[in-house]
Amino acid sequence: MPGKGKQPLDAIKNRYGFTRGIQVGTVLACADNSGAKMLKTIGVKGVSGRLNRLPAAGPGDVIVASVVKGRSDMRKKIVLAVIIRQKQMIRRKDGVRLQFEESAAVIISNKGDLKGTQISGPVLREVCDIWPKISSQAGSIY
Repeated sequence: MPGKGKQPLDAIKNRYGFTRGIQVGTVLACADNSGAKMLKTIGVKGVSGRLNRLPAAGPGDVIVASVVKGRSDMRKKIVLAVIIRQKQMIRRKDGVRLQFEESAAVIISNKGDLKGTQISGPVLREVCDIWPKISSQAGSIY
């Protein structure tokens, strides 16, 4: 179909070069109030892949996830989510190292809007640079 442009989520890449600490099969906490509690990663947007290598994602990346735990109307649904923090250590260019207690993500729509209205816990500063809508909802930014 000519004239159809790229979707808004296709251009989002991990441009800060962080270690990709989330791979397919990882169970994440859902940090918003959309009704989901736990998400299981089933895919990563924008990763073409390599034979026998699991697709991996880092903070700011868009993942495809399944809701494992949460409200009954949300369970077993396939959703898009953005990773806002990861348990694996992150090293910034200035030498600061950050490590969070858990890995977490927030659910987004196909257009990139947040499904929930609040975000619990800290959000990485680099994620807020990529996703301004997340920074407006975030309680604390690290």
